[in-house]
Amino acid sequence: MDTSELLTALNWRYATKVFDPSKKIPADTWAALEESLVLTPSSFGLQPWKFFIIQDQELREKLVAHSWRQRQVADCSHLVVMTVKKAYSLDDLDAFIARMVEVRGGSADALAGFRKMVAGTQAQGYMTQDWAKMQAYIALGQFMAACALLGIDTCPMEGFVAGKYDELLGLEAQGLTTAVLCPAGYRHADDRYASLPKIRFQNSDVIEHR
Repeated sequence: MDTSELLTALNWRYATKVFDPSKKIPADTWAALEESLVLTPSSFGLQPWKFFIIQDQELREKLVAHSWRQRQVADCSHLVVMTVKKAYSLDDLDAFIARMVEVRGGSADALAGFRKMVAGTQAQGYMTQDWAKMQAYIALGQFMAACALLGIDTCPMEGFVAGKYDELLGLEAQGLTTAVLCPAGYRHADDRYASLPKIRFQNSDVIEHR
């Protein structure tokens, strides 16, 4: 891929208002997009999230009522509900360290310095639900970019009632809460927003070199 192909994909992307419910993302393409979620970077690499892929149509119709009546959640091919931990615990940290040992080898004892540093940060109250939500937005950006490069439409959504999503998805028992949504699929031919030019400030207004 060259720079022009990258910019073409990013210019092609827009917040899709109307999805074509008859068009579904192929399984191999979706598998790659799921992997893009897994590969998202995060603070300390801790990944304080869980991604729910909602394809059950009955459930998605119920979610419309709690999404400001926005049909994207029901008409898209795949609905990604990005959830985060309400609180990050030392048990979560130890689970991550165990995974580090599993993947890279070594021992948990050799990572004692890392654990002490992260635990100290946690003890100071930095690893809040707001912190976790910011991590989810990193995943959102990576997912949307990956979709654009593969010709898949998306629509990032904050217009929903988190408590109702949590209830319908049974998140309370898992210590999770809904952070942000991202329906993915294919734009409908009737979505007039697809052809509108992007409105962005000039580069010089938002980028400063020093």
